[in-house]
Order: sequence, then C-alpha cells, then structure tokens
Amino acid sequence: MFVVGGLALIWIGAAAGWRWVRNLWFRVAHLAAIVFVAAEALLGIWCPLTLWEAQLRGGDAEKSFVAQWVHRLLYYDLPEWVFAVAYVLFALAVAATWWRIRPSRMR
Repeated sequence: MFVVGGLALIWIGAAAGWRWVRNLWFRVAHLAAIVFVAAEALLGIWCPLTLWEAQLRGGDAEKSFVAQWVHRLLYYDLPEWVFAVAYVLFALAVAATWWRIRPSRMR
C-alpha cells in the first residue's frame, strides 16, 4: 500500500497543493521501497514478509468460498518474469515522478 498508494498520493497531492508530498524523506523512503522490491524480483529473491506469511499460515488449510475468491483476486499464477517487469516499470514510474514532481530540499 505504501508504494502503490504513495505514488497515487504524490500525484494527487501535487495537484491539490499538499506540501507533504514533496517531503524529501517521504520521497526517499518511497523510492527506496520500490527499488528494493524490484531488485528482489530481478534477483529472484522472495520477499522476507512473503516467506514469513507463508510460515505463519502453516500450509494449505481448507478455505471458505469467499476466501477462495479473494485469493484468486489477490494472487496471480503468472511466470516470475512478469512480476519482475511490473516491479521495474513501477520503479521507473516512481523515479520519473521525481523529475515531474520534485521533492523539496531540507532546510
């Protein structure tokens, strides 16, 4: 939510005149987060949070009807390269936002 929602809020906030969307520390954290995810995908490394979630779930339990549909909406069975490309493209969009909506300098 931070990466996807953050990019949307930067664009909305720039249009609305919100000053906080230009905060340098927010923008650095936002860019670093997506670069980290894209690098993991390119290197074929699983996100530690994903691994932790899988361990906490403890395997395949029976799912309710609603749980099965929510799972199908949230998790896609696509080749890993599709996700790597998507993450890199999103990282490029976040980086391009730096030039279009510049963060303010710290005083």
